[in-house]
Amino acid sequence: MKLSSKLLGQVYQFGSLKEVMAKANEEKSGDRLAGVAADTVQERIAAKQVLSELTLQQIRENPLLAPEEDEVSRIIEEQVNEKIYGTIKNWSVLELREYILSDETSGSDILRASRGMNSEMIAAVTKLMSNLDLVHGANKIEVVTKCNIELGRKGTLSSRLQPNHPTDNVDGMLASLKEGLSYGVGDAVIGINPVDDSVESVKRLLHATKDFMDRWKVPTQNCVLAHVTTQMKAIEQ
Repeated sequence: MKLSSKLLGQVYQFGSLKEVMAKANEEKSGDRLAGVAADTVQERIAAKQVLSELTLQQIRENPLLAPEEDEVSRIIEEQVNEKIYGTIKNWSVLELREYILSDETSGSDILRASRGMNSEMIAAVTKLMSNLDLVHGANKIEVVTKCNIELGRKGTLSSRLQPNHPTDNVDGMLASLKEGLSYGVGDAVIGINPVDDSVESVKRLLHATKDFMDRWKVPTQNCVLAHVTTQMKAIEQ
């Protein structure tokens, strides 16, 4: 697996696929704080060049998180459709990008190919795409889902209402909720970021928003974005 690239007379050598993936990212303050970002624009371009030439098979055979050590990676790896993977494993990441953006590739084609990929392959190709590329590729795919209402139809736009309150006060939260709904916001979800991540606070906010939805017959979903373990404990009670 080649992990080096020559750019403007300088050779850039990367120590691992993980380093290539990190440095091929567009500049982000979080990456800089974590110490994984490219030092220069030239190094970022070099990392993208290296990544573009890697095959999907090379990426799969060099996992960033070993499936035997990471349960989520193991589940994703076990769900890869081997027959579909066999038809695309020799593609380079650049070829996958061109396939996604091609006018001859439909949304159903992309969805079929995705069943033969793992997360690292998908992450790799997004690092070679601009925001407009990502919009163009995603626009081909129609993913319709339904909970209390249907979301995802072509030509529709749904929004999240976020009625946060600095002390998680229910009355204050409901005031923000009512104001947001008056603007037609919140059909995707009423999603609150709690200040207090305790089980009691999460339960109180969940019940308050659900009671409001039931009383006023608001067709949407509600969520309190606490830690998953807190949410599970709230459900158990």
